[in-house]
Amino acid sequence: MKLTAIGADISINDVSCSSSLINNIEKDIHELLKAGAYKAALTNITGDDIVISAFVDDDKLESVNSKVIQILRKNAEHPGDIGGISDTPEDSGEGISYAEAKIRQDRYPDAVIIAFDTYGGEEIVGKVADSVMKAAKGMDDVNDIGGGGINGTLKIPGIGYVSNQTDDPVVVATINDIESVGTVAGAMVGAAIGNHHVHLVRRGSPSYVIPRGIIMTVTAFMNGNVMDLAMPLWERMRISGEVIR
Repeated sequence: MKLTAIGADISINDVSCSSSLINNIEKDIHELLKAGAYKAALTNITGDDIVISAFVDDDKLESVNSKVIQILRKNAEHPGDIGGISDTPEDSGEGISYAEAKIRQDRYPDAVIIAFDTYGGEEIVGKVADSVMKAAKGMDDVNDIGGGGINGTLKIPGIGYVSNQTDDPVVVATINDIESVGTVAGAMVGAAIGNHHVHLVRRGSPSYVIPRGIIMTVTAFMNGNVMDLAMPLWERMRISGEVIR
């Protein structure tokens, strides 16, 4: 089984996602279950970008990915990243973001999903996403990681090709033990916000950053349930007591 996560900008503006777009996407998520997904959800809403994620058996990956694109096309307020998808590498352009990671077959599917939206930060967001992946790599109870920036043309199973112009990456980490979700998410977020111009926001927040800027959301996708981890992590990261000088 795998986790697949597809991110796209299909909003009519560059700052936020409308409530109608979000509601319409969520109403169509059940179609992914019919296509073979074990669980599926609209996991991340980051500025004008959304991420649809699904737990799926390997032999259903292409059909579920294809259905995600159908849902995005159906509900798109403008073509956006969908227009960059091509059947050939030569014709591909700035398109959807993609992440894929393996899941242990003997565990309930749990994952941490981080999504980015850029405002003048396109040149550095790949480096930020790579630092997030490095933070998760090798951690206890991390089964697999996927996604990140695109260095060349990427072939996405069941969908087609997108070019290295694609920005706003998605990073996923599948987790073997639910008690490790917070530890892994904290490490990944810490690696991201340690970079200049990166801001952690709540799921669904508009972008209110001065360019050059990058906003990010972090969610836990646990057996089909979505939890926004921004506020719990913010509470943990708050410094209490007197600062020693």
